[in-house]
Amino acid sequence: MRSRRAGQADLRRAHKNLSGLEDGGRFVRGDICDAKAVEEAMNGCDTVFNFAAESHVDRSLMGDPAHAGAFVQTDVYGVYVLLEEAKRQNVKKFVQVSTDEVYGDVSEGHSVETDPLEPRSPYSASKAGGELIARSYFVSHDMPVVITRGSNTFGPYQYPEKLLPLFVSNALDDQPLPMYGDGLQRRDWLHAEDHCRGILLAAEAGTPGEAYNIGGGNEKTNRDITQMILQLLDKPQSLIQTVADRPGHDRRYALNCDKIRALGWQPSRDFGADVAATVEWYRANEAWWRPLKNDAEYQQYYKRNYENRAQEQQPASR
Repeated sequence: MRSRRAGQADLRRAHKNLSGLEDGGRFVRGDICDAKAVEEAMNGCDTVFNFAAESHVDRSLMGDPAHAGAFVQTDVYGVYVLLEEAKRQNVKKFVQVSTDEVYGDVSEGHSVETDPLEPRSPYSASKAGGELIARSYFVSHDMPVVITRGSNTFGPYQYPEKLLPLFVSNALDDQPLPMYGDGLQRRDWLHAEDHCRGILLAAEAGTPGEAYNIGGGNEKTNRDITQMILQLLDKPQSLIQTVADRPGHDRRYALNCDKIRALGWQPSRDFGADVAATVEWYRANEAWWRPLKNDAEYQQYYKRNYENRAQEQQPASR
């Protein structure tokens, strides 16, 4: 299954990767807000992992139904559709994959699972809403729901609106790297494989009704990541372009992961080596990301979100 905005290239790749599974796995193309498609996809499943989401904060800030409205539709209503079918089919475990952003800005310390949810963007609010819907099914219907809250995930095949693939692909084309504000917003970076291991463990050993933080322990500023990319690609600092900051931009997220560690999980990847490998993957797979960036919708989004912000950042002429 997919979120509402999954690209054609992603769907073709998923079908290719899944169609030959030895365990009889199958790929079903559908929308998680479509009850009939969900019924077909979930038939015979004992565990449901909901990765599907509208997931880019910048798009959620665009105040029109085609952007902001899709977050509420997919991240809240879509979760409801999945839960209703999971209840009907008596699934053994429902894993709602969420984000550290539901905690809101964390100026110091580390978020624990019992902290209040204080989302500050339409994206994080929609993810918090999906969590609350999922937990309500645990309380009201004894649905065996487990929630995971992951930190900033990276790796190959990440859509090029996200910071790392966006900056790598722009740098490869000697295009500006649009950095929000001072670039000192801090994030905990987590490789996709470590993240998936944590989610799988939460499904297998997590307690229904509980949430589990999954973080990489690699707290870096956006400027740190940008400098790493430029160094790895041997590109000049002059490519950095300061743009007006995102409205309500959270300065820091940080997770306490003692709870998932108590189940036996810990990050196993080397952050520096993984960033280098990811940068090299995008360098070697231009044929995958370039069509996505050349898409008319992406071009319109990019101009609206970055080029317009760059103009806002320029001092007024006298």
